[in-house]
Amino acid sequence: MENSYKRRQFLYHVSRVAIALPGFSLMSLDAAAGNYFSSLEESENTQADKEKKLGIALVGLGNYSEGQLAPALQETKRCKLTAIVTGTPEKAEKWKKKYSIPDKNIYNYKNFDSIKDNPDVDIVYVVLPNALHAEYVVRAAKAGKHVICEKPMAISVKECEQMIKACKDANKLLSIGYRLHFEPHNMTMAEFGTKKVYGNVKKVTALDSQEMEAGVWRLDKKLAGGGPLMDLGIYCVQGCLYTLGELPNAVTAKFGKKDDPEKFKSVEQSISFTLHFPSGAIAECNASYADKQNLLRADAQKGWFELSPAFGYDGLKGKTVRGPLDIVNLNQQAFQMDDFANCVLKNRKSRVPGEMGLRDVKILTAIYEAAESGKKVTLKGLS
Repeated sequence: MENSYKRRQFLYHVSRVAIALPGFSLMSLDAAAGNYFSSLEESENTQADKEKKLGIALVGLGNYSEGQLAPALQETKRCKLTAIVTGTPEKAEKWKKKYSIPDKNIYNYKNFDSIKDNPDVDIVYVVLPNALHAEYVVRAAKAGKHVICEKPMAISVKECEQMIKACKDANKLLSIGYRLHFEPHNMTMAEFGTKKVYGNVKKVTALDSQEMEAGVWRLDKKLAGGGPLMDLGIYCVQGCLYTLGELPNAVTAKFGKKDDPEKFKSVEQSISFTLHFPSGAIAECNASYADKQNLLRADAQKGWFELSPAFGYDGLKGKTVRGPLDIVNLNQQAFQMDDFANCVLKNRKSRVPGEMGLRDVKILTAIYEAAESGKKVTLKGLS
């Protein structure tokens, strides 16, 4: 099956099944290889292209905003960077010059709420340390803005529920920054798994790790809510769920040893966990801040399929028992943000809504409980 996919066939297939972005459904080979917004082939695009670009304000100008989101917003078709929120005047000046942002669209954390009076901003994208997500999602919703929140959604189930309520009360959409739901390699894994291309999946393996330098906020539990599980392990959880197409009903977990207790004094250095599914399938996962692994693999009745690397921003590669997958790497963040802009324009729910973020925080919380107790933890009420 996979060897018969040509680039055009694959992109159409993925867009129809998984991406389904109005205006991006069928892309030519040239567009996919280069500027994939330059060639749009569905009849509905003519009208869609005339629609207003929605303005996005980035809240927090750290590495992800600077290295990924802002560049992606130079490629998007349905939205654009119109405002920034930062507590660092030097960053504000740098971004002002680089992206031609007017002074009136530059905010700090004290005057953030006044963004409600700015018609240039339709969407607020919260890209702050995890512990600050809830506060700024709630404030953005109260300011009358639609919201994208980076993963993990928050550091507690209670905060997630507050965020969902605030957006519902304000009649605003909420989406989580799950970029891999807009990435063709990962959606191919979902396609192969849920459509049983190789029969029923018996086991999924998900590994995500990277070396983490000392002193960063991700090693402070108060800001991060935890260590690599909150940062990298959530990709493992997500990958297992969309590959299997079902939700786990139990989890077991174990913390890894700490080679540098001082560096990892408030968070885990690594954690391994097993998700158990109603079908009998299992998912073996590991997240670490002291290693370099990046894999999503499914072993099924009639073969296997995998991505390695699986979770990065680009350079993803896939193969199966039958051979390599010829899949184009696309700008995940551009697709993600354009999809949400389309949701706002069409008044439809995001495919990665706040409820999905809440579900995943429930799973992460259960994984920590299992690791701390050494017992199998039952998962209930997931949806």
